Amino acid sequence: MKERPPRQAVKNRSNLESSGSPSNLKILEQPSARWNPLEARRPILDEAPVFYPTVEEFQDTIGYIASIRPKAEAYGICRIIPPSSWSPPCPLKEKNVWECKFSTRIQQIDVLQNREPMRKKRQRKRRRRGQSKARSVRRCPGSESNVSDSEEKFGFQSGPDFTLKEFQIFSDGFKERYFGVKIAKEGMSDRSGQENERKPSIEDIEGEYWRIVEKSTDEVEVYYGADLESGVFGSGFKASSFATKSSSDEYVASGWNLNNFARLPGSVLCFEECDISGVVVPWLYVGMCFSSFCWHVEDHHLYSLNYLHWGDPKIWYGVPGSHATALEDAMRKHLPDLFEEQPFLLNELVTQLSPSVLKSEGVPVYHAVQHSGEFVLTFPRAYHSGFNSGFNCAEAVNVAPVDWLEHGQVAIELYSKQRRRTSLSHDKLLIGAAREAAQALWELSFLEKENPRNLRWQMVCGQDGILTKAIKKRVQMEEERIKRLSPVLSLKYMGRDFDLKSETECFECFYDLHLSAASCNCSPEKFACLEHANLICSCNPENKLVVLRYTLDDFKTLVKALEGNSDAMKMWVAKDFCGARDAGKDVREEFARSDGQPPSNLRAPRDMANEVKAEIHAIADGNTSGNGREFDLNENCLSSDNEVSPPQMSNSSNNSVDLEMVDVSESTRPKGNNFSLFPENRNLGANINASSSHDSENGMKLFGIDLSARSLPSFTFNGEQKTGVVDSSKVVSLQNSSFQVEPINYGSVRKQWCDKRTIFPKGFQSRVKFFSVFDPTKYTSYISEVCDGGLLGPLFKVTLEHCSTISYTCSSAEKCWEMMVQRLNNEIMRQTVLGKQGLPPLQTGDRINGLEMFGFLSPHIIKEIESLDPDHECMEYWSQKLQPPGFSQHDVKPSSNVEERSQDSGVDLAAKRILGSNSHLSDDNVKTALHRFFSKANPQELEMMHRVLCSGSSSPDWRTAVAVLDEMQKKGETKHRD
Repeated sequence: MKERPPRQAVKNRSNLESSGSPSNLKILEQPSARWNPLEARRPILDEAPVFYPTVEEFQDTIGYIASIRPKAEAYGICRIIPPSSWSPPCPLKEKNVWECKFSTRIQQIDVLQNREPMRKKRQRKRRRRGQSKARSVRRCPGSESNVSDSEEKFGFQSGPDFTLKEFQIFSDGFKERYFGVKIAKEGMSDRSGQENERKPSIEDIEGEYWRIVEKSTDEVEVYYGADLESGVFGSGFKASSFATKSSSDEYVASGWNLNNFARLPGSVLCFEECDISGVVVPWLYVGMCFSSFCWHVEDHHLYSLNYLHWGDPKIWYGVPGSHATALEDAMRKHLPDLFEEQPFLLNELVTQLSPSVLKSEGVPVYHAVQHSGEFVLTFPRAYHSGFNSGFNCAEAVNVAPVDWLEHGQVAIELYSKQRRRTSLSHDKLLIGAAREAAQALWELSFLEKENPRNLRWQMVCGQDGILTKAIKKRVQMEEERIKRLSPVLSLKYMGRDFDLKSETECFECFYDLHLSAASCNCSPEKFACLEHANLICSCNPENKLVVLRYTLDDFKTLVKALEGNSDAMKMWVAKDFCGARDAGKDVREEFARSDGQPPSNLRAPRDMANEVKAEIHAIADGNTSGNGREFDLNENCLSSDNEVSPPQMSNSSNNSVDLEMVDVSESTRPKGNNFSLFPENRNLGANINASSSHDSENGMKLFGIDLSARSLPSFTFNGEQKTGVVDSSKVVSLQNSSFQVEPINYGSVRKQWCDKRTIFPKGFQSRVKFFSVFDPTKYTSYISEVCDGGLLGPLFKVTLEHCSTISYTCSSAEKCWEMMVQRLNNEIMRQTVLGKQGLPPLQTGDRINGLEMFGFLSPHIIKEIESLDPDHECMEYWSQKLQPPGFSQHDVKPSSNVEERSQDSGVDLAAKRILGSNSHLSDDNVKTALHRFFSKANPQELEMMHRVLCSGSSSPDWRTAVAVLDEMQKKGETKHRD
């Protein structure tokens, strides 16, 4: 995580007495500078637009910002006034916060524009010593190229600490003396008291501010509590930890609550897992009259949203991002000495230039006055500045809707040229957005899931979608840079999980290395971007290595998927969401071709997509459009936390239930930053061939690899030979495979928990050895169990025994195992793409039966389960059970001629006689007849009859009973004729 560096400026206590109380500060003495209204220099500017969202519009924060962007972006800034009903409580006004200390900066307002370079100022008596307080980079250690001369820079020195209560007293006192008026005291409430008739208006304060900046004859110093970390001092909005059952709950969850704003759905900052202070976590600003925020753009040219919690208004100036370069040129023109000394002066946030001067240079500048309870939104690369008209408190944070991505790309390229460190990984956000969008398009196209998330991503995709364009531009840049590399440089795949946390930077320009990095064997801990790969060292190119997170083919597949190509969507699912090639694989050939043809050992994306499509059809028994099956998009259970976590494969049939989401604890994941670029130094695996050199003529093939010719692997678990761990008498071999089921718990019978095939006891558990979903070349144990689904009846659950988070639950035993088999097949397909050998064939429905995998079709388990239901409460099962094999009531024809049925088996004949000539007897009639019959038997006879009926139609007892019944019925018929 990239932390904001600790302030390097030390506290300047030269003006503090021993008590340290603000009341003893020298600055509180009668100031020599006074308000001079006759010299006011208020700029005449057009107003920035103001928006008034309705209650309904206000519900969708990102959506509303998108709706006003076409109009507001041309101004750089705008005001948003919430509905009158929106009035969030402010925890900062609570006593425990009001009396907390915060740090301040000293600002010399009279030298924000007109000052000499520091090398000349050292000769002046007015010089102040100290470390720069400027914010060149918010959260990252300073650049080596710029920090060595930090003492030579102009900046804001550290001021004294205040509580909010002390700072209000100090601020009001300063304003009262400066303007010569009495300020009404109102504690923490809004200012509404009666004041001196000469109280300055906002226009008066604005005119005086720019007089000080442009033509001051006196020194004017103020304090500003800027960039206060809300995570430390506290936020002006209640966070989730404050949630209670009250009317304030709506504000805790609101998208306009700045604690939630940065990571709202639709903001790509949701793919940044680190809580970057000032970007993802809001900053507080406690101001006083004239305290300033100088001309700047947001880090990475992000959007920003500022909310004024309470206090006097804040005055803003904005320049649209389309004129950012014009502003920079105008400032260099009018402040040449300062820019000569500090070429990147605007990064320091310490310099003002009058809007009137900018306007004279043709730079459009817009004006806004923010009152308490209002938002100000700034757009990408929109320069903005301003100052406070009195004591107030504001809070701000960044956000990154998808339309920001093109601006963010410009920002990181600019930072690279300036050798300026980044605050976040732009490429990680871009790829995260693209991957989630591709998943959304796949769900819309093949699963018809039209939910708000998927539709939102669909709006930014397509041939001309803003996300598609951003990916295309980034891919083009990466391709051009790779082609400029030395042809002898080795290109390898780094692995999708490599270095996700530390965010390695280029040693030369600090470019983020999320997508690619170069290194050399002589200095394995030193990395460079592709532009500076040749500057790592003086070694021969053969000793250097470039690693890539994605290949060019990967990127092209992704672009096609975002454009809407259905084959590419499936291809992306198979290659990326289900996993990627092994780390260390040589991918130079993929970039070496110039004719657009695939290398000899790889298929073209379309060909591969077609084959994936064919395999999906095979797995789905010939129909993927109507069976409701989905791919499991979270196949790589060893993925990192920042990666998208799509849902498990589900079934769309009515009897399906929600499936459990799966993940693996951090302790089971391989650490990305342990990956090595060099085999001799970090044990990198050898290159892996992409395909087999020999294909079977008749076997099932996937990407040219014969799947059907594989023999089942020997039974291993975690790399060790295993023997059976249960009594062999209790282990049941499945009829059509080598898998064995071990009963663990038979459970207890619940009425109606059955079907015609089997009884499903509550709490039933069994264990079966089956191919591992992580490594299909090995066996592992799965636990099948029957759970209580309440009104839903029995629920069936299959769990990977040594990874309980891999679990599927459904209302059907067959569907439950079908889901696990689908996951296994996805892994087999993924590893086949990687060229892994020794894989089993794809497991199909005729090979794997869910009831068999539970053990419900094994005679031993059936017998034990049947013994749990001596009263035959599971009527549907027993009514079918008592029917002879092959018997159908609809096939019985009325007849009294025994000889005509002599060809029937004894079992069939007995069954027909039990039911009589009426083949459509109701259950009630059967119950009545049997009740009369059994009521004549004594307890011993009933017990014997129960044992006979439960023994099954193939048992000797059953056949004996049928023969006796047949004989008695014959005698009855003879007696009746006589």
